[in-house]
Amino acid sequence: MAVAATPIRVLIGKVGLDGHDRGVKLIARALRDAGIEVVYTGLHQTPEQVVSTAIQEDVDAIGLSILSGAHNTLFRRVLALLREQGAEDIVLFGGGIIPDEDLTGLKADGVRALFRPGTSMNEIVNFLKGLQS
Repeated sequence: MAVAATPIRVLIGKVGLDGHDRGVKLIARALRDAGIEVVYTGLHQTPEQVVSTAIQEDVDAIGLSILSGAHNTLFRRVLALLREQGAEDIVLFGGGIIPDEDLTGLKADGVRALFRPGTSMNEIVNFLKGLQS
């Protein structure tokens, strides 16, 4: 009898002062519907809170929703904290309003994937499920 693969665990967070959470809640629901375990931290989290929770919850990935324009600062701070905590194996991805000129630098720094408005839920689910292979 084959043992079922452990479901991927993902922390979904809203960092900074961004108060828009409708989209991130829809993504969290779509991920759960696809069999992904989701930890949602809620609004107004600090990068430190997100990384601490991710480590405590033993997640495979962190997904940040940033619509405030602070994406360069916030993604890079989370990456730095993951390195400091020895948790670089946690994949960081995100979404939001991210200009074309910022995509390459964020990915070069270690953000694995960035999804902008209009991305299908299937694309995000497929990205996460691809982490298991």
